[in-house]
Amino acid sequence: MPTPDIWQKSSYSGGGEGNACVEIATHPTHIAIRDSKTPTGAILAFPPGTFTTFVEALKSPHSTAR
Repeated sequence: MPTPDIWQKSSYSGGGEGNACVEIATHPTHIAIRDSKTPTGAILAFPPGTFTTFVEALKSPHSTAR
């Protein structure tokens, strides 16, 4: 998987340096997520439909990911 070139920081990154957040990058075949504190670390990649399902699950009031 090629490394995405353009990363966008979450609008929920908080104050200050905004270091406590995730960044995403989109490609035609996948959406990639990384921790902004370790940009050279691991990257998660999802097909677009799966990413949508992942985000919706995080928003769910029954989610244990919070």
